[in-house]
Formats: sequence, C-alpha cells, structure tokens
Amino acid sequence: MKKRSSILSAIVLIAVCAIYLVQHETGFLSGLMSGGGEQGDVPEGLMEIPACDADDVILTHNGFVISYNAEARIPYWVAYELTDEETRGDLDRDEYVFKMDPSYNSTQAMREDYYDYQWSRGHMAPAADFEWDAEAMGETFYLTNICPQDRELNKNDWNYLEKQVRAWARQFGKVWVVTGPIIGTNKYGTIGDRDVVVPDSFFKAVLAYKNGKYHSIAFTMDNDDKRYWLDDCAMTVNDLEAITGIDFFPLLPDDVENTVESQLRLPFWNIRER
Repeated sequence: MKKRSSILSAIVLIAVCAIYLVQHETGFLSGLMSGGGEQGDVPEGLMEIPACDADDVILTHNGFVISYNAEARIPYWVAYELTDEETRGDLDRDEYVFKMDPSYNSTQAMREDYYDYQWSRGHMAPAADFEWDAEAMGETFYLTNICPQDRELNKNDWNYLEKQVRAWARQFGKVWVVTGPIIGTNKYGTIGDRDVVVPDSFFKAVLAYKNGKYHSIAFTMDNDDKRYWLDDCAMTVNDLEAITGIDFFPLLPDDVENTVESQLRLPFWNIRER
C-alpha cells in the first residue's frame, strides 16, 4: 500500500500553497504554516512539513518530503508521517542500492563521494520506516536523503533513536517526524569530488497526538562515536528551533504550538532520567 505517490504529494503541496498565496501573497508554505488553524483545518499529510520559503528546493517522494541543500549536497530536513501500520512492514533492504535522485535535475552527491571509511551513508528518512512499500523504501536510498554520518553513531545511538520513533508510532497510532543535519561550524569539512558537506551533528523532532492533546520532543546528537543517552540529548522543540532556525510543526494552531513546543516531558515518551 502506497501512502501517496510523488505526483500526488506534489499536487497537494502546490495546491495548498497556491490557495494561500492567493489569499496572503507570501512565500511557499511559510505564511500558511505560521498561521496555524484548528486541528480539523490541517491538511492531511502536511502536519510534518516545516515552514518553507519560496526558493526552497522541495523534493516529494512516497511518504516523505525533502528540503534539499543543493550547495551542501545534503538535505536541510526530511519530514514524514509514520503510522502504526507502516512500522509493521517486512521488506528486505538488502536489494536496494544508493543512487542519485531522479527528481532533482542538478548537481548532487554520487556514491563514490562516500568512499571514505569514517563516514557512512546515513539515511535521514530511515529505510526501516518504509518497509511497508517497495518503491517508498527504495526512494530512501536516494542520495538527497543521505548525509555523511559517523559509522558508530549510525549503527548505534542514532539507530536506537530511530527504533524509538517506530515504537512511538505504534504506541500513539502515528507520529510526525522531521529530521536532518546541523552543519554548524563544519568542523569535518567535506568529502568526495562534489564536496559533500559533513554535518557537525543531527537533529530529530517528533510530534504525537494522544487523548486530545499534542506532545512534542526533540533530540540532537553530534556526528561522532560518543555515547548519547536519550535523556541527555532530549530538548524542547523550541530549543531545537533556536539551534537550527527551522520552524517545526507550524500548522499547529499558534496557542497549541507555543505550549506544545515549549514542553519536555520525558515520562510521556517513556524515557527514563539516569
């Protein structure tokens, strides 16, 4: 079962933007999202999308959306909704290979840029979150969805956080996820002939809905092989917005967004403080 095709996703985004542009004469999605609305007014499938500007490179795929940083050859962010049902797919990732994104007709990373032992090809939209559909899972291997990520971080603590997101999707029925790199000071430089930027760290913001209320949490982990406990690297979404400059979950009504994004309640997310 496909969540939505790339074409349909693009049509939804363009239609919503067009309506808002006519009414408010402002940038691509940004005004709509900063305005918020009642829960019933939130367009299906758009809750996870951060605020965007008119010149942003937006790539839509089956089940996830990328804001692409063409200069750095990595995404700004990747956003998707993950449901309980979607966490129960059983496709095998071994048949897929990393490749260039056919939806973006300009310079992007290539596989050989990652021929460096220190840095793995780190999925932002994890392949394991898309085992419900072969095409969707294959699209997570597009290099527009990939960042140079420390190998130990990729297979250990970042992987653990991704598993927790799937657990939350099962617990709450669905979650909305935004994840991506933080370039920071770019202390690791670039890799490959196309100068793919190596991020200083990574972030993840998660929104859930339970018993008539929204709840949010955010995380950052540095791009190294250190140990990252969830209670140590958890923060409010407001704190993450201050770090990244990204406006997360702006389709929430303003009063709800202000409250939800300022709270950090670890017990709600089954995270124990050590």
